[in-house]
Amino acid sequence: MEIDVLGEPYERHTIDLGRDDEGPVVATLIRRRAEQPARRAVLYVHGFNDYFFQTHLADFFAERGWDFYALDLRKYGRSLLPHQTPNFTRSLTDYYPELDESARIIRSVDGHDQLLVAGHSTGGLLTSLWAHSRQGQGLVDGLFLNSPFFDFNVPWFVKGPLMTAVLGLSRRSPYRRVPTAELGLYGQSLHTDHRGEWTYDLAWKPVTSFPVTAGWLRAIRHGQQRLRAGLDIDVPILVACSARTFRGKAWHDDVRITDAVLDVEHIVRWAPGLGPRVTIRRFDGGVHDLTLSGQDVRAEVFRELGRWVDAFVPPPGTPEIEVPPAPEESVA
Repeated sequence: MEIDVLGEPYERHTIDLGRDDEGPVVATLIRRRAEQPARRAVLYVHGFNDYFFQTHLADFFAERGWDFYALDLRKYGRSLLPHQTPNFTRSLTDYYPELDESARIIRSVDGHDQLLVAGHSTGGLLTSLWAHSRQGQGLVDGLFLNSPFFDFNVPWFVKGPLMTAVLGLSRRSPYRRVPTAELGLYGQSLHTDHRGEWTYDLAWKPVTSFPVTAGWLRAIRHGQQRLRAGLDIDVPILVACSARTFRGKAWHDDVRITDAVLDVEHIVRWAPGLGPRVTIRRFDGGVHDLTLSGQDVRAEVFRELGRWVDAFVPPPGTPEIEVPPAPEESVA
């Protein structure tokens, strides 16, 4: 591995994925080791219009003795090449090779006995489908889903006739751009150049988002339909989201304390169908990426995440312990 753009102690490894119709394809695995040799690891997968920059999330796990890994998927962030359409895919299964290779490196090459997979937004949808497809193989020991993208936050008529028209278009013109609501309010709430506290590369995570393509939309729609039909993920799952959804179209300070991207009721509705051991936790004041919420809220998120990991993903050989549910927490 070589030193990552984040600088030491972050390293990165380029995963060669061959070629597609646009040319060469790569993914990027980022690693941050704990202070002491670790046998437990976390693999973080970002969302749409995103890449890994949340070093405080890596700090949280490294300080608890976990090696931290993050995957910039093909055509995202570090993996985006000049000839590529940003964030494009025809199917969520296209990402399985880089997830498989990351798991192989973490377990077989770097020698970890335990793997917790953390997925945010689109990454939460993707890792749920991948974990279901790899059940029984011993690759994954737990799943943490941060505001997973289980449904589109759009009116019913958009999901119906308009979505059908777009899906038809996607077969003929997968790279055709589809008009969508901008994510500018959420982006403004995050970046220091606007109204936020976070600094990241706007070339890799634009404030108003990369354009949505018909092919990507079809891939997400099919993935969501598969998930909503019911999965059987065979490891403990923590599904976390905000307590409220932002409904406005103009800036309001509530953007800082709500999910301004997804409808949180969709997340809560579909989460129990992931598998037999699902914990749902909602955070008042949380934003779409809960780890980028205000200081007090993200501290609560990390406390609950640590509590859940201790209870449901203990070190290998440690019996699981029964822990009373926290307020507003439910187990399906």
